[in-house]
Amino acid sequence: MTPAEETEQVRRFYDRIATRYDRGIRLGEWVLFKEGRRWAAAQARGETLEIGIGTGRNLPYYPAEVRLTGIDVSPAMLELARERARQLNRPVELRAGDAQALDFPAASFDTVVSTLSLCTIPDPAQAVREAARVLRPGGRLILLEHVRSPLLPVRVIQRLLEPITVRLEHDHLLREPLEYVEAAGLVVEQLERSRLGLVERLVARKPE
Repeated sequence: MTPAEETEQVRRFYDRIATRYDRGIRLGEWVLFKEGRRWAAAQARGETLEIGIGTGRNLPYYPAEVRLTGIDVSPAMLELARERARQLNRPVELRAGDAQALDFPAASFDTVVSTLSLCTIPDPAQAVREAARVLRPGGRLILLEHVRSPLLPVRVIQRLLEPITVRLEHDHLLREPLEYVEAAGLVVEQLERSRLGLVERLVARKPE
């Protein structure tokens, strides 16, 4: 399967489950990520791009002064994000887009945010390279992701589960975003692991 074909599969999946997404993810987020979305959005400054904005679950937490753009591969998810933005009276530019090929000029944003999206993007390393490209010098990439645990017993369980989660939900359990960030030439400023190493909060800066 080509990356384009896999991306189309992901789009169709999220279009299909869009109306059930918030309900389905609520418990898992409460168990694993707690205030993670609030933390990620609060780091944003200036012109901000959120990749994989989904149904807009981060919208309530962005500082009011942030000028926000959000993309998602799923039009159905974006419709729900638009409704959430209207309810919150939150200005945001929402558009369909692929994080692996961002339709923005280089050095367009002060901040790029990704929460729980690199696990489903077919080529996450390319998505991080694109995030680095559209960041201005000194701009920051903010990540909240579930990742490969450094604890062997936990990692073995992840390895057993991953074929199922990938098949059913396009959800990869063994990815390591830190590797993509460093390969893209970004400088890690903050890295926190929690929940048996399953949850990662990462802030990285584009060199000036």
